[in-house]
Amino acid sequence: MLDRIIQTEIPTVEKETYKAQADTLKVRLRALEQEIKEKKLPVIILFEGWGASGKGYVISKTINCLDPRTYNVYSSLGPNDVENRLPLMHRFWNVIPEKGKLAILDRSWYSTIVPAGIEDKLSDEELQERMDMANVFERQLTDDGYLIIKFFLQIDRQEQKRRFKKLLDSKDTNWRVTEQDLKRNRNYERYFVAYDKMLEYTNTEYAPWTVINSENKYRTVCEVFKTVISAVDAKLLNKPLEIGEEPRRRIPKEIFTMATKPPLSLIKLDKTLSEDIYEQELKKQQKRLSKLHQRLYTHKLPVVICFEGWDAAGKGGTIRRIASALDPRGFEAVPIAAPAPYELNRHYLWRFWQHIPKTGHIVIFDRTWYGRVLVERVEELTEEKRWRAAYQEINEFENNLFESGVLVLKFWMQIDKDEQLRRFNDRMNTPEKRWKITDEDWRNRDKWDLYESAVNDMLQKTSTDFAPWHIIENNDKKYGRIRTLNILNDTIEMWIEKHR
Repeated sequence: MLDRIIQTEIPTVEKETYKAQADTLKVRLRALEQEIKEKKLPVIILFEGWGASGKGYVISKTINCLDPRTYNVYSSLGPNDVENRLPLMHRFWNVIPEKGKLAILDRSWYSTIVPAGIEDKLSDEELQERMDMANVFERQLTDDGYLIIKFFLQIDRQEQKRRFKKLLDSKDTNWRVTEQDLKRNRNYERYFVAYDKMLEYTNTEYAPWTVINSENKYRTVCEVFKTVISAVDAKLLNKPLEIGEEPRRRIPKEIFTMATKPPLSLIKLDKTLSEDIYEQELKKQQKRLSKLHQRLYTHKLPVVICFEGWDAAGKGGTIRRIASALDPRGFEAVPIAAPAPYELNRHYLWRFWQHIPKTGHIVIFDRTWYGRVLVERVEELTEEKRWRAAYQEINEFENNLFESGVLVLKFWMQIDKDEQLRRFNDRMNTPEKRWKITDEDWRNRDKWDLYESAVNDMLQKTSTDFAPWHIIENNDKKYGRIRTLNILNDTIEMWIEKHR
């Protein structure tokens, strides 16, 4: 892609000509900003390119057209110490805009590919994995209605060297050129090849690149304005993106290996445990878990534990037995309720990324992202096209965590309909438990068959080899708690041994 930009003769745009063009384009940009807000279109505009290629100048000119209340600007200078202890894509999920707003990025997730790939000496396999992560991330967002506009600002080696010299010659700007910048210029050809490969691989049909020869900063600004206007217009009119002239890749969705699970109707729920054995095993397994938590912290291994199940299936009691064995400084329990308005205004996975644990820590989710294919499906809160797409998105999400070193454990707490009714009545008849039962619980019970069908689909489509479902027979809570702790401890121990 970069070779073709260099070989193309670029017309010069003089300052006065630019001003005339820019004034017209600014008017259209301001009008589009209102349409973005009214039609709740979330927009991400990202800028990549060489050092001194003019990213800051172009961003400044772009935001001067806009209302500061509608956008945020983010600069990706590399992860800090906390971000280094989280999955690679965590900090980028954090900056996706709400519907009707814009996020403008001075460098983005692509900075983890080039120049990081060269300077951190990543293997070809690691670079491929990061490019795949970028493609999946962008596809998930665009499938959810986001518009992603990607710019790469291109200058040649001599132009970059000239700009560095100009900056270095002034005491007011010499701080902007680092030794790393100069080193990259000396190794320009190596970075050029890496950038070109990245651009080719991530130039997709849903998020294509626009590569701009930015030797003339006035022309560059005009080209950026025109591209943004064209892309937003096309999105609002539901037309295909017409950005760039290069061939764009169609990205096949990854096929994951499944860990087959039986339908719920075949799960036998007659297993029980005596009180004496339960108390002995509980102490034993909690003590074991406490020691394993210390080892997780020592080896800097994060763990996500997910609980789903029927209302009154015993999730809360099981979570309490797990939590009481953990160091409170190293875990978080996250109850998931209906999303708040600001959460509904973003991709549904956004709110879960907010709670992904740092290395050595554990997060326990009481209900999870699977609400997308359970309650949102059954209650028709999400259109069918989106909840069907969620199976793939969830597998990709969990695979992203797994590839980043996060152990994902998933438990479905299974009880039968008679046991649920008994527990509901017990809650209704016990004053201190009455808060646990709501009208919604009774309404959900009336839709038992619909929910069971949704759960069976979930188990079939999302029980992967890297994040399998564990179905816990929980008609007898004592048996279910010990079985959950056993699976939890065995899996964590194997995970630690694997990563020693």
